[in-house]
Amino acid sequence: MSTFLSKAILDFFIAFGIVLGGALVGGMGAVISLQPPTQTMLDIADRIKIWALAAAVGGTIDPMRVIESNFIDGNLSPAIKQILFLAFAFLGAHTGSELVKWVCGSRR
Repeated sequence: MSTFLSKAILDFFIAFGIVLGGALVGGMGAVISLQPPTQTMLDIADRIKIWALAAAVGGTIDPMRVIESNFIDGNLSPAIKQILFLAFAFLGAHTGSELVKWVCGSRR
């Protein structure tokens, strides 16, 4: 499997796991603190998506620097790869959020 594809798959599942794990553990915390776990899980899943995206691609600044420096120099291939890594991480975070919504029975 190519390096690009393996990193893209890892980015997807890292972001997916952060959203899903954060929502599940947050739901357990809600139960312990006597709050409604379903609503807490839905709120956490929505709020943590951007952080899952940032964590999956290795931080918020470095991928943007790669895109900027390569795009300005006219070398589009690394910039396009970084954009695709961001897209895969976003899809993972969004899929995790949608799974939490489905499990909680939410239609929002």
